[in-house]
Amino acid sequence: HARLKYTVDDHGMDWWREQVEERLGFRLEPPRPYEFVRNGDRYGWVKTTPGLNNFTMFVQNGRLADLPGRSLKSALAEVARAHTGLFRLTCNGHLIVADVRDEDVPRMSALLAAHRLDNLDYSALRLHSMACVALPTCGLAMAESERYLPRLIDLLDALVDAAGLRNDAIVIRMTGCPNGCARPYNAEIALVGKAPGTYNLYLGGSHSGERLNKIFRESVDEDQILELLGPIIKQYALERNDGERFGDFVIRAGIVKATREGKDFHDV
Repeated sequence: HARLKYTVDDHGMDWWREQVEERLGFRLEPPRPYEFVRNGDRYGWVKTTPGLNNFTMFVQNGRLADLPGRSLKSALAEVARAHTGLFRLTCNGHLIVADVRDEDVPRMSALLAAHRLDNLDYSALRLHSMACVALPTCGLAMAESERYLPRLIDLLDALVDAAGLRNDAIVIRMTGCPNGCARPYNAEIALVGKAPGTYNLYLGGSHSGERLNKIFRESVDEDQILELLGPIIKQYALERNDGERFGDFVIRAGIVKATREGKDFHDV
């Protein structure tokens, strides 16, 4: 198999544990309780250790470039010249200005503000979005992703705002082909490219990322995406339980089945 996960799928976790223990020469302890409580990044200023602070900025789809009207790369070069700490990349494609000393926070805050790098006034949907690079960089891409998802979120934001969900986080991801480099298959909403302007729409991944989603509709274009998601977003706003995430709701509402393990992924 090309991936270890397929071997685990074939034989199960008990068998895999036995194989590991046999080669280790001792038995593993029982798993310790652990729970993921968030899947996004902690934007803005966060106190990390005594005397040190991190600032996490939103970088749409991880692209650090100078674009018309937004010289992000040049602005970050100015920050780098002034910063005495570290830069860290998050798993969601954003950037952390790390280890800023307490006494340097006011100066760094002013510098970030001067270059509009402190702007976090986005919908929670956009803050929890991610796309692979796709066209024109990736030779495997069959559809747009990085260049298209921001525009699609502009349109989805109108639906989200109308439903009163602007500040409710929903994980949405897009890729230009089925290889899934932006981790679409455990997103609450995912769009996977099939052809130019055409995507498979997946729903029902968990917000915290430990459950795969399920295909909802194949080969949909922009108009169909909006037509399909609009009523579901509205239904979610009206019928969700307290604290219920979008991915959990679409399963409870019977819109898609839950994917409990990899073998169930294609069971519609």
